[in-house]
Amino acid sequence: MYKRFEKTALDNQKKVLDAFIDNRIALRHFSGTSGYGYDDAGRDTLAKVLAQIFGTESALVSPMITSGTQAITLALFGVLRPGDLVLSITGEPYDTLKDVIFGKNNGSLAEFGISFEKIPLIDGQIDTELSIKTIAEKHPKMVYIQRSRGYSWRLALSIDQIKDICMKIKQISPNSIIFCDNCYGEFVESKEPTAVGVDLCAGSFIKNIGGGIAPTGGYVAGKAHLIEQVAGRLTAPSVGSEVGSYAYGYRLFYQGLFMAPHVVCQALKTAALFSDVLQSLNYEVLPKADQHFGDIVCSVKLGSADKVIKFCQAVQFASPVDGYVSPEPWNMPGYNDQVIMAAGCFVQGSSIELSCDGPIRAPYIVYLQGGITFEHGIIALEKVLQYLE
Repeated sequence: MYKRFEKTALDNQKKVLDAFIDNRIALRHFSGTSGYGYDDAGRDTLAKVLAQIFGTESALVSPMITSGTQAITLALFGVLRPGDLVLSITGEPYDTLKDVIFGKNNGSLAEFGISFEKIPLIDGQIDTELSIKTIAEKHPKMVYIQRSRGYSWRLALSIDQIKDICMKIKQISPNSIIFCDNCYGEFVESKEPTAVGVDLCAGSFIKNIGGGIAPTGGYVAGKAHLIEQVAGRLTAPSVGSEVGSYAYGYRLFYQGLFMAPHVVCQALKTAALFSDVLQSLNYEVLPKADQHFGDIVCSVKLGSADKVIKFCQAVQFASPVDGYVSPEPWNMPGYNDQVIMAAGCFVQGSSIELSCDGPIRAPYIVYLQGGITFEHGIIALEKVLQYLE
């Protein structure tokens, strides 16, 4: 069951190693800078390494990007202008982006005169016919793709699915920017979305790509002229990516990136194990253990708020950090429902470390992700089974 994950990890590890060697990574790249951060070799070379891995012209990697939501927001505000239209072909965006897009009195896209329309998914899949028809009619400035499932009951998109829709979009609207929210998807397959037609993608360094080692940060990768615009939003249009210091140094970012293919493999094995065992106990799961994994997430439909809470508490009690803490649902910023999260992580909120979460709403689904060692995943599963008895 796990051979497919190990083959992908080997392919990605070679790609990462080649990028390190080709960019002549050395001890000097780990040093920090202060002030403006002019000529910060660690920062600039890390971006070149990521761009090579993703097969893009350019990339922006920064500790100043605090989350995947911020990375996506930078991409949106960086390239969109008043009067532009964004068309999501994967339905509703992730919960934390709704205020970014539609919020009032908060500087949202809507308040800057940027329109955002969405085409609902059909049984968890892109409605290709309606998407292509709408794109041909409206020629949106940006076509928005969310690779992972968010808090919806669907499979993550595969690279082949992304490739197929990108080819169709470029045939009818070549000037539309194809953007992909790549959170939870890095290194799950041997190619990234930018290798199959996506113009711009973004994600967090405390998810897959940081390998459970990077302490913070995020990235945006894609075409050079788009990255230049995004960098102007991160700092200022006059300085872009020329500035931005980080006194603590970059070793953990490089080391985490190097470890990421192996760590993602561990997370995928953990997700498949949970899926296989919980399905055998008659819980609905996505994906099933023998299905394609497009991200590191295993969704489990538990059927009650009590079971969601118990599931998350069990994962927390099996965590190396804050393992004595009992999580409870709360009104988390950016979410419309109460959310419970279990994340006993070395890096706060790190989603590549074993964690799980879910909104307290019917049909009461919990989303498990991460696991930097498969052995930890086995132990956590044993604890979950005890709590679900």
